[in-house]
Amino acid sequence: MSDEQDDETVELHEVSVGDRTLAIPDELPVLPLRDTVLFPNSFMPLAVARESSVRLIDEAMSAGKLIAVFTQRDASVEEPQQDDLYHVGTASHIHKMFKLPDGSLRLIVQGLARLTLEEITATRPYLRARVGLAVEAVADADRLEVDALLRNIKTNFQRVVSLSPLLSDDLQTLAANIADPGRLADFIASSLTTIATAVKEEVLETLDVRARMDTLNRLLIKELEVLELGSKIQSQVQSEVGKNQREYFLREQMKAIQKELGESDDQTKDIEELREKIEAAGMPEAVKKEAQRELDRLAKMPVAAAEYTVSRTYLDWLVMLPWAKRTEEVIDLARTKTVLDADHTGLAKAKDRILEYLAVRKLNPEVKGPILCFVGPPGVGKTSLARSIAQSLCRKFVRVSLGGMRDEAEIRGHRRTYIGALPGQVIQGLRRAESKNPVFILDEIDKLGADFRGDPASALLEVLDPEQNSTFRDHYLDVPFDLSEVLFITTANVLDPVPPALRDRMEVLEIPGYTEEEKLAIAREHLIAKQIKNHGLTPEQFSITDEAVSAVIRGYTREAGVRNLEREIGALCRKAARRRAEGNLDPLVVTPDVVVELLGAPTFLQEEIEERTKEPGVAIGLAWTPAGGDVLFVEASRMPGTGTLTLTGQLGEVMKESARAALSWFRAHAAAYGADPDFFKNAEIHIHVPSGAIPKDGPSAGVTIAAALASEVTRRPVRGDIAMTGEITLSGRVLPVGGIKEKVLAARRAGIREVILPRQNEKNVKEDLTEDLRRELTIHFVQSVDEVLLLALLPGPKPAGTRPADRRVQPRVQ
Repeated sequence: MSDEQDDETVELHEVSVGDRTLAIPDELPVLPLRDTVLFPNSFMPLAVARESSVRLIDEAMSAGKLIAVFTQRDASVEEPQQDDLYHVGTASHIHKMFKLPDGSLRLIVQGLARLTLEEITATRPYLRARVGLAVEAVADADRLEVDALLRNIKTNFQRVVSLSPLLSDDLQTLAANIADPGRLADFIASSLTTIATAVKEEVLETLDVRARMDTLNRLLIKELEVLELGSKIQSQVQSEVGKNQREYFLREQMKAIQKELGESDDQTKDIEELREKIEAAGMPEAVKKEAQRELDRLAKMPVAAAEYTVSRTYLDWLVMLPWAKRTEEVIDLARTKTVLDADHTGLAKAKDRILEYLAVRKLNPEVKGPILCFVGPPGVGKTSLARSIAQSLCRKFVRVSLGGMRDEAEIRGHRRTYIGALPGQVIQGLRRAESKNPVFILDEIDKLGADFRGDPASALLEVLDPEQNSTFRDHYLDVPFDLSEVLFITTANVLDPVPPALRDRMEVLEIPGYTEEEKLAIAREHLIAKQIKNHGLTPEQFSITDEAVSAVIRGYTREAGVRNLEREIGALCRKAARRRAEGNLDPLVVTPDVVVELLGAPTFLQEEIEERTKEPGVAIGLAWTPAGGDVLFVEASRMPGTGTLTLTGQLGEVMKESARAALSWFRAHAAAYGADPDFFKNAEIHIHVPSGAIPKDGPSAGVTIAAALASEVTRRPVRGDIAMTGEITLSGRVLPVGGIKEKVLAARRAGIREVILPRQNEKNVKEDLTEDLRRELTIHFVQSVDEVLLLALLPGPKPAGTRPADRRVQPRVQ
């Protein structure tokens, strides 16, 4: 400025700075500030980098060091104008200035008084403006309230300083020594670094001291709430960290103690090994979380604790289960057929159904297939068939026998609260298989029991349901395990004991008994070689002819399967092994005569059947049993009496009803067969089925009972070379029955060559019996009891009158 301008300057106010008094002119150079508010009576370091601001400071240092400081509304504006600045600022005195190598400046300035921005008078080379002094005001009526606010503000500020890590504790002392309310408000507002620039500017612009203190008090209360919440969070974190650190130090101390006792290394090693196994087991997230929780609990236990072994055993089970291990399934239908044909002779229907099931899995691997249930007599190869399926699919094989199982915990496991608790057989089987997709066979499912400990069959409902077993929860593990990839196969001899709900979850695949030809092929291809090897012989040292095998089948076994046949072949091998051990090294060729020499007289003889049917009143029936089929003798006897019917032989209710129906029918047609219609009036009829210790039931013995009764009353013997089966009605019709193949095979095993069957079972004969068997046997299909008696009774004196048989269609013969 020129000397003339200096003469015209008007001084507005005088302010004290230390021991000096400074006059503030009405026009001052303006230093714009970014995101900073300077309050009166406060010191502040400033950084100056703008070229215009640097020049302003240089000139101010040589002209009284007074400047006006105003905060920019928008910090991004490089060349602010009047509208870009707040209208209230601060007159400042530059105490010190430092020049930096890059040309920027560092200042320490002191706020002197509030100024109002009246008008910008110059923008070059830097801003200059005409300013006015903003005077604070305190009304006399507000003095009491101001004093109260003063105390509250000091108290709240002390608490803020004590809680805030950004504020120095010295600020409490400084604030406590300030008695002027307005100056205290400015000091505290300038000290709070967390308040926004616009809020600080609002405090600066408030000239009413009471209002300014009220605003500041609200800000302090809000800041105090934030700091207290932050302090609470910090305390919680520190408490948790402190707890973890405490546990860590205690654990380290415990390790040191255990090391002195010689226990540390092994336990630490076990814990780390288990931790690595948990990470590598591929557990689902929920299971992994439970395993880690149990491991942390185990790590805190002393080895001698009672629960240490329980917890350790539980973790061993968790890490050893195949959570993510599976064998790669190979579905090759041609290979599967080759394996099934090589391992099993016959069973064409069962093989076809298995191949169909695998074909569906090949086309749609995600399909939830049915649970297969192989039903058939003992020894027909149900279990070995499942083993062959596993071999053909390249899957692991697991077998669990359910026979005699009565405890539900055998399936679901025991809870860990019990001593010696273990998982159920399903989980144990998967651990043995080391794969989550094995072929799992549940053997003898019809032999399950139930008692006060629970019902295993009910526990199997979840295991064998493809819609539920993906989250199977064993009581011992108490975590879900996915069983949906397991191929479950069940076996049973009969389905009657299986609960309906469990039977509904399975697809039943019936495996009938073998014919004599099939047994001969099985013995030739499998059994003989197996027994020769088991007895330490060679094919050169021991051989058996087909005729000898057939002699063993007919004379020494009577079964649907081949177990007894294998035992008899094993007996022949033992005889040969003993001969060689005693010094007779000649090769042994077993012929039918040698069979009798080594095994003794045949157990089952044809003559026995013919001998038993020579007398009237005995008929040969056919029955289905869990072991296949069997020949059943029905004996009838008449004696003087008062018209009573006696039934013995441990017969079931259905079979007793069949006997009563047969008696009623024959009484109604007795005259047609030359018998006295009143024969029952003065007689007692006794019907007995031998083997009284064996329970018998079912309607299929109806025609046999009718034939035996007719034979006894007419005194005409029943043919000894014919057997029969079929249900009868009071009108004399013969109804179809089940188990046709097993019954026909039983007749053939007994040497019977003619069989009487219901006409409606003709389709079963065509589907189930081989062509060779149909050619070998003569099968009569009948519709009425008259046809049965015409075929079964031997000729006798021609009865009086006309027989119904003379008017009916003759039985159909195949």
